[in-house]
Amino acid sequence: MEVYRFSHGVMAAIAALVVAIVLPAAQAQSLAPAPAPASDGTSIDQGIAYVLMLVALVLTYLIHNADISSTF
Repeated sequence: MEVYRFSHGVMAAIAALVVAIVLPAAQAQSLAPAPAPASDGTSIDQGIAYVLMLVALVLTYLIHNADISSTF
């Protein structure tokens, strides 16, 4: 059986290589998953408000035109 003898410089280089490869992986942080989309009702309420404002605008336009045409 043969015994291999390494100098301290070779052992230090191997240890430095192992530390350089393993250490950054140990400090890496995994990214947090994105939060699931949740509807708190705000967008629904805003959509209903837009529809109601559109209805009010159309009614105002129709009533205003009906009022003007009846005066002549």
